[in-house]
Formats: sequence, structure tokens, C-alpha cells
Amino acid sequence: MTELILSRLQFAVITSYHFLFVPLTLGLGVLVAMMETFYVKTGNEMYKKMTKFWGKLFLINFAMGVVTGIVQEFQFGMNWSEYSRFVGDIFGAPLAIEALLAFFLESTFLGLWVFGWDKLSKKVHLITIWIVAIASNLSAFFILVANSFMQEPVGYILRNGRAEMTDFLALITNPHVLYQFPHTVLSGFVTAGFFVMGVSAYHLVKKNHLDLFKRSFHIALIFGLISILGVTGVGHLQGMHLVGSQPMKMAAAEAHWETENPAGLSLFASIDEQGQKNNFEIKIPALLSFLSYNSFTGEVKGIHELQNKAVQDYGPGNYVPPVTSLFWSFRIMLTAGIWLVLMAMLGLYFFKSKNLEQKTWFLKLMLWTIPVPYIANIAGWFLAEVGRQPWIVYGLQTVEAGVSTSVPALYMLIAFLGFLLVYACLAVVDIYLMAKYIKKGPEEADRDEHLNSEVKGASLWT
Repeated sequence: MTELILSRLQFAVITSYHFLFVPLTLGLGVLVAMMETFYVKTGNEMYKKMTKFWGKLFLINFAMGVVTGIVQEFQFGMNWSEYSRFVGDIFGAPLAIEALLAFFLESTFLGLWVFGWDKLSKKVHLITIWIVAIASNLSAFFILVANSFMQEPVGYILRNGRAEMTDFLALITNPHVLYQFPHTVLSGFVTAGFFVMGVSAYHLVKKNHLDLFKRSFHIALIFGLISILGVTGVGHLQGMHLVGSQPMKMAAAEAHWETENPAGLSLFASIDEQGQKNNFEIKIPALLSFLSYNSFTGEVKGIHELQNKAVQDYGPGNYVPPVTSLFWSFRIMLTAGIWLVLMAMLGLYFFKSKNLEQKTWFLKLMLWTIPVPYIANIAGWFLAEVGRQPWIVYGLQTVEAGVSTSVPALYMLIAFLGFLLVYACLAVVDIYLMAKYIKKGPEEADRDEHLNSEVKGASLWT
């Protein structure tokens, strides 16, 4: 049991830390490519300066994401060898494609973009950053294909105690990935949009490069607003899908103990997990049915009925995930999303009113809004991963069965503490570099060599 707890804790910490960098990479790469596109189309040097400034921050974030991502994959062989043995035939294929195709495409063309400003034509140089942006999101697709098999297994057969792939096309067209991929990518776009708006707001308050940062704010505002509306729509469709594919996850996220038709949505609940009931709750009648079926009538199964069915299907055991933490993580994600929509709408109003830079209170609030998408992302991933407990592969293998049996708890503890120390150092480096170049602001082309050498040196660690 100690080995299981340490393995889960280590994977949770490393994955959460890595996921701080992934969404910004997905979105900021696209924004930088858009900015350079404006430069190539207009010939306006201001867009070139804009591209280089945001490109510096993208490079720092990308380097940190690579370092933390590589460490994450080693854990499959270290702490989760039984899981790797069971599902490696399936899990390995999309991860291999991600590494050999998407990641190498991404890193190769990023190098060309960094060092090719004066060596490539404008259009060829623009193509390199678009390839980086596309490859980053392609990388996310294949990682999510692997994750989606854990959520909704398809295209496999059980043979000799292992899951073996029988249909690669079914794997990459998994219904779960068709919802999870756009939801994740659009969340990355939202993260990047509000990051750019927040940093731009900082410089607008300081009255630095007003034209550049007003245009940066405007580009990110439109990009972020469209993306947050897209996240909302796709998230609703994904929730409807999960009602059928993972009903226990959705019931736990709503602290929905009893089957109802129509089912009400709890805005607030005092949850008694031991007694398997809500001591107090504020509910909106029929809203859960509407969110599940786009209709104010419809049966939503409760935790009690789902637990009984799971016992019939899989044998004795507790198939109820931690309800309280899922209930509140879901509401944290939703509250963060509502806040982001309101901030984007307010930003659009002030920008259209042509008095954005005079609204100092709003600009400062936008700066402090930068962490909100990160909070939403982590809460969403917590819901996705913890919500399928006790399964590591839904319906096929439990988390307890996936942990390594040959690694002593002491070794796991030493490794976990070591990772914490290394990641703490990386956090200091990341915060230092980000703060340094954010405060420094945009520079001319002939002053970029120092950052290039720093990023090149950091990439050697990968």
C-alpha cells in the first residue's frame, strides 16, 4: 500500500508540474506564428519585434516542458511496470509516433526558427514557426490517444493477460479523444491568450511600448475569447459523452447519489462520503438532466446504482472515486471558466471603447488573472484522472494492479524526494527567466544572442 501511495503521489506531482508548461506551449506557439504572419504580410517591423518578444517566452516555456516531460515517461518503467506490461503494446504505439514524428518535427523546426532569422527568407522562416505550432498540437494528439485508451479502451483484445492492439484506426478515432483533444488544445489556447493579455497589461500599466502591447493584447483577446467559448461548447459535449462512457465519474463530480429523472444540479453540497449522502445541498431542478441530454427530462444514474452495477460486472470492491475532491475540482474548473469569459468580455468592451490603457484597475486584474487558466487546467486533469478511480485502464486494470511489485518503498521515497528537489530548482530557473524577459520587454534583433545561448544551453539537458 505504501508503494501504491508513493507511486501515485510521485506521478501526480510530476504530471501536474509538467502540465503547467504544456498548455502554454500549445497556444503560444500558434500566437507567435500568427504574429509573424502579420509581419510577413504587412512588413511592419513592430510585428517582428512583437514576434521576437513573445517567441523568447515561448522558448523558455518549451525548454522547461521538454525537461519535465521526458522525466514523466520514465515512470512507466520505474513505478508502473505492471501497467506497462499490461498495456504497453497499445500505449507504446502513439507515444512512439509522438516522439519520433511530432516531437522531432517540433524541435528541429524550432531550431531553424531560432537561428534562421537572417539566414532564411521571410516566408520560409514563417513556415518553420507554423510547423512548430502544428507539431506541438500533433504531439498533444498522440499523447491524448494514449490517455484516451485508459479512459475508454477500444481496438484491443485480451491475450495471455495483456491488452494487445487489433485496430490502430479505432485507437486514433476513439470517441473519447475526439472530445478530449479539442478540449485540451482549446484550453491551451485560452492559457496562452490570457498569458499574453496579462503580460501586455503589465506593460500597458508601465506605459512601455504602448502600440506593441495594445496590439498584442488585441490579438490575444480575440484568440482567447474564441477559445474559451470553444472550450465551453466542447466541454459540454464531452460531459454528455461521459454520462454514457464513464457515468460513475460524472455522478461523483456532481455528488449525485441517487438515480433521478429529472435530475437536479447541485451548486453547493456538504458531502458525507462515509454515509454516502449529502447533508446539505443547493440544487437547480432538472439542470443535470439538461447538461446530460440537452433535455430537462432524462434519467441520470446515481452513485449507489452504479456501484451495485460495477460489483455485478467486475466483482466485489469499491468502485466509487473520491466524491468530495471531484465535486469541488469540477466547480473550481467551472468557476475559473466563468471568470475568464467575464474578463475577456470586459476586455473587449474596454478595447472597443478605446480607453483600455486608462483602466489601470482592469489591467492589474488581468495580470493577476494569468494563473486562472492554469488552475482550471489542473482541476480539469484531476477530474479526468482521479474520476476514473479505481481504474488505471477503465474496466480492465485497477490502479493497484498497475504499480511495480519489485521496487521497494524506500527507493520510491528517495526518487520522489529527488524529483521534488530537481523540480524546485527548475521552478526557480523558470520563474527567474520568465520574470527577467517579461520585465525587460521587447528588444531589437541584434540583442537576442544572449537568450539564444541560454535556451541552447538549457536544451542540452534534454
